[in-house]
Amino acid sequence: MTFDDWLNESSDRIRADGWRGVDKSAYELYKGVLRRIGERREFGESIYDHRWDALVVLDGCRFDCMCEVAPDVPFVDRVWRFDSAGTRSDEWMRANFGTRDCSDTVHVTANPNSARHLDADNFARLEEVWRDGWDDQLGTVPARTVTDRAIAAGREDPDKLVVHYMQPHFPSIPDPLPGDAMSKDEFGERVGVWERLRRGDLTRKQVWRSYRDNLRYALSEVEVLLDNLDAERVVITADHGNGFGEWYVYGHPDSTPIRVLREVPWVITSGTDTGSYDPEEWMEGEDASNGSNASVDERLSALGYR
Repeated sequence: MTFDDWLNESSDRIRADGWRGVDKSAYELYKGVLRRIGERREFGESIYDHRWDALVVLDGCRFDCMCEVAPDVPFVDRVWRFDSAGTRSDEWMRANFGTRDCSDTVHVTANPNSARHLDADNFARLEEVWRDGWDDQLGTVPARTVTDRAIAAGREDPDKLVVHYMQPHFPSIPDPLPGDAMSKDEFGERVGVWERLRRGDLTRKQVWRSYRDNLRYALSEVEVLLDNLDAERVVITADHGNGFGEWYVYGHPDSTPIRVLREVPWVITSGTDTGSYDPEEWMEGEDASNGSNASVDERLSALGYR
């Protein structure tokens, strides 16, 4: 966004909503300043700088939240810190896969950013689960759908495996919040959990509980995956974190140089295929998306990316 664009949008907001418009415009300007700072520096590590057979990506998972739930998760022994190469999924995808030959990697993803930031021809196989596994009622891809596709892919293909779950990114499936589903405010902009938290419409305690429960929900599916996948070294990590008001940042704006967005968990474990679970069969071309005809942009908007 250029300064002129920001100025025009700010004028519209202020005319329509007075001081609340001033507040929103000031926040957008502040994020823009942070973004400019972040764009001038290189951050993060490549996931390929480390050894793994399977990499499980929990979208938007904070390091401290993983530490909080870890004592209750049998396959999490220690949570290491990892410096992510992005503060949004599209940045993370470009940084890790954009210039590397990934022909040794099968990539199973629930994140619609893959439509514009991953090249299917660059992978041994790219499974875009969001195209046919999207649930309109939930406003996201259920974790079990990703687990099914990942187990099937792991049993069929010996290559390195990346499994990208959409959780704990909002909307929260086990503990939905008011405004979890993106809705339009008085300016026609989509407003979700993070903006409502910033405005004070939701408390930090409410949002943290919902976010933590969504992480636990995702980890319960990772447990099923690990029991049905042969992989000597499995790493569980995230593409980025989320701001809960630290440095007055909410959610995960792009190119933002603050620790809670850059610092993500790095858990090392393993998987053994016990054959205890048979994934739901899926055939190429099958539409399992509850009749959804939503475009890529609409699905990204539902997740707060636009």
